[in-house]
Amino acid sequence: MTDVQYYEGLGRRKAATARVRLYPDPEVGFVVNDKPLDQYFSRDVDQTNILEPFKVCGTEGRFGVTVKVMGGGVTGQAGAVRLGIARALLKVDPDLRKSLRQHGMLTRDPRAKERKKPGLKRARKAPQYTKR
Repeated sequence: MTDVQYYEGLGRRKAATARVRLYPDPEVGFVVNDKPLDQYFSRDVDQTNILEPFKVCGTEGRFGVTVKVMGGGVTGQAGAVRLGIARALLKVDPDLRKSLRQHGMLTRDPRAKERKKPGLKRARKAPQYTKR
């Protein structure tokens, strides 16, 4: 690695946006919105999801991570952080693209809230049908 201060990646999912910075110094820790990872994302599922790009690349514990995440809900934010980490890892080492791509970590999840349609109560829920 060169004498770069940090590598940055942007991740989005649903309404959430995450700006991720990877520092070559692991002593920075893993900080999300000025809180430790396990304090901000209390569910184990979200923590596992977030740390998955490091496991796939075999780079656990090699980087310090700071994240600024906003918008959306908890799971959407976790997905945004995961994509941001994967994109930042690509800037560290472009050779990781193949393994990240095989595990589907570089593809933005296209699912989003469907819009409400006119004449319906929600996106798909229609008013009850009455025959007479």
